[in-house]
Amino acid sequence: MTPKKIHALFERFAAAEPNPRTELEYATPFQLLVAVILSAQATDKSVNLATRALFRDAPTAEKIVALGERGLTEYIQSIGLYPTKARHLVAMSKLLLEQYGGEVPQRRDALEALPGVGRKTANVILNTIFHEPVIAVDTHIFRLANRTGLAPGRDVREVEEKLIKFVPTAYRQHAHHWLILHGRYVCKARKPACQRCIIRDLCEFPDKTPPS
Repeated sequence: MTPKKIHALFERFAAAEPNPRTELEYATPFQLLVAVILSAQATDKSVNLATRALFRDAPTAEKIVALGERGLTEYIQSIGLYPTKARHLVAMSKLLLEQYGGEVPQRRDALEALPGVGRKTANVILNTIFHEPVIAVDTHIFRLANRTGLAPGRDVREVEEKLIKFVPTAYRQHAHHWLILHGRYVCKARKPACQRCIIRDLCEFPDKTPPS
C-alpha cells in the first residue's frame, strides 16, 4: 500500500471515530492491566462480564493478592485458560506491590518482566495508559495488516515494526484502536464485511465480498 493510500486510510478512520477507546472496562491502570491479561484468547465481552464483579470486590493489587488463586478463580472461571491466568494475576500483583508500590510501571522492560505480560500487553498499557505511540498487534490487526496490504508480515513483530514505520505520526497514537475495532467488526476473519467498509477502495485484498 502506498504512503498516499495509508494516509487516506487513517484519515478516514479518524473522521469516523476521532477518539477510539478500548472496549475493556476499567477504572485504573492496574485494572486495565488485569483485564488485558485476562483477554488473551478471550473476548472483551467475556472479560467485562467477569471483571465487573472482580473489580467491585478486588479493585487493587492488594485485594487480588488477598483473594489468592483459589479466590480469584471464582471470578474468572468463565474465561479461557483461567487457572494459568489466576496464577499470573496473583504473582503479577505481588510483584507490583513489592517493586512498585502497587502501581503499574511505565517502562516496557518493567512491564514485560511481570508474570502474564508479553509485548502485546505491554504495548496496550503503554498506549492506552501512558499515551505512547506504540501499536499492539493482536490477531485482528495481524489479519487486517496482511489482508489489506497495509503492513504485511510473517509474524506479529514484523507487522508491528512495519506499522510503526508506515503509519503517519499524526495517527500513530490511535492506530491500535482503529485497526483492532475495524478488524473485529468489519474486516472479520471468515466473512469480511467489505460492503460496509470505509476503506474498501484503498484495500488491496483481491477477494472482497461483493456490495449488497
